[in-house]
Amino acid sequence: MFTNAFTCTFGIEHPIVCGGMTAVGTADLISAVANAGALGFLTALTQPTPEALVKEIARCRDLTDKPFGVNLTILPTINPVPYDEYRDAIIDSGVTVVETAGGNPAPHLPAFKAAGVKVIHKAVSVRHAVKAEHLGVDAVSIDGFECAGHPGDDDVPGLVLIPAAAKALSIPIIASGGIATGSGLVAALALGASAVNMGTRFMATTEAPIHDNVKQQIVAHTERDTILVFREFRNTARVARNSISEEIAEISRRPGATFDDVAHLASGARGREQVYGHGNTDGGLWWASQAQGLIDDVASCQAVVDTILTDAHRIIAATLPGQLTH
Repeated sequence: MFTNAFTCTFGIEHPIVCGGMTAVGTADLISAVANAGALGFLTALTQPTPEALVKEIARCRDLTDKPFGVNLTILPTINPVPYDEYRDAIIDSGVTVVETAGGNPAPHLPAFKAAGVKVIHKAVSVRHAVKAEHLGVDAVSIDGFECAGHPGDDDVPGLVLIPAAAKALSIPIIASGGIATGSGLVAALALGASAVNMGTRFMATTEAPIHDNVKQQIVAHTERDTILVFREFRNTARVARNSISEEIAEISRRPGATFDDVAHLASGARGREQVYGHGNTDGGLWWASQAQGLIDDVASCQAVVDTILTDAHRIIAATLPGQLTH
């Protein structure tokens, strides 16, 4: 239905991506995304070891014969992460596309390129996207301020960020942040992107490996039900609004506050266990974008992709032409 620089470069049927999501990007979800004709990314660091990642890649292959990728997020951590070993596990498993995020991907690009792996780098600013292109990545996923996760500190929403990036780049752009509908796909294409990345929308699917309470909470939430945390510590993050995230924001505003004052509340292990595992949506910090206000149901990945494509085609073929004078 759509053919462009993204679909041709990556050999994917539809210009829709499910980027890496910690604790969510497992074979259960990513195989379903792939079977729907979109491009999904297993999250490497969701797996405790490189050996476990190899097994998860194999499990995903058992569930789909279509292409999928692996996300490798490079972040400073208390305990050193064997990034080189994770990278080698990805290459040795024959994965053909990788999504890098966080730190500079330069140390890993020679090995990926030598193995014929295509690399998409996630960026939150035009300047970082331009640098990634110069380093030799094959595409950039550009995150607008609406996104879940870490939007950076520039606070530029997608309506400005996407065309600004399109003007500066020559490689395919994947628009990310606040996208969950066919109209969002059409808008992203009109702004110069070749595909859209959706995280929160794919969390609210039957195949997402999180408690149904979380999925239903996403449906119930509006576009106002996110909150920014960690800005005081120069690590801005957009998360779902709940009692924990509001407490973190309140403590962080106190004079002299440090991350140590909120670390027990912000624990990723706590969020995975209490929220994603037990369905206590007030039990920890969890990630969601402003796209919550656009999500009205929990559906299969196939139904989500089909609905978005159908709506996008209708808008392009019927709605928009009807607004032109003849």
